[in-house]
Amino acid sequence: MAAPQLEALQAATARILEAEAAGLSEYALLTRLREDGHLPPMAPGDNLALFRSHFLLFHVLYRLRDAWWQARRHDLRISPLHIVCEPWRPGQDALAEADPLRDYYLDLTHLDGTGEAEVERLLADFWQRFTGADERAAALAVLGLTEPVDAATIKARYRELVMRHHPDRGGDTACLQEINEAMAWLER
Repeated sequence: MAAPQLEALQAATARILEAEAAGLSEYALLTRLREDGHLPPMAPGDNLALFRSHFLLFHVLYRLRDAWWQARRHDLRISPLHIVCEPWRPGQDALAEADPLRDYYLDLTHLDGTGEAEVERLLADFWQRFTGADERAAALAVLGLTEPVDAATIKARYRELVMRHHPDRGGDTACLQEINEAMAWLER
């Protein structure tokens, strides 16, 4: 996105946020910006377009937060579920702290350098973390392990248990199947 388009997107975002005292979700703000023609329409399931819209919005939000803070105009609270423009209050030092998300979104090389394959990997990683914490703990428990644990330790423990519980060595088939299922889940 060219600099004039980014400036227009930032100005439109500022107008919307200043008019919405209760704040908006990221989804609601993206919808408004699309309706106003500041972001292109998006086809359902187009993850790359979704990433780009999200990235541009957060790029603009962090730029706005910095500008408003320096001007002592507003304090912008940013999260995907609630973006709200609050009055600036003296004595706040929120921008003095290191903020890796701010650094990420203000660096436009992340936008330009992220393709469809990377977006799909990011989404897969997110969903695995989102849905998989309990399943991972359960799979590790089958192997007699707990976090933190590395891949080499998991593989060594798996091999040990397979040798111990293999039916050809007098082990239990059901137990071996459970071990194999746990390992298959951990390898995903």
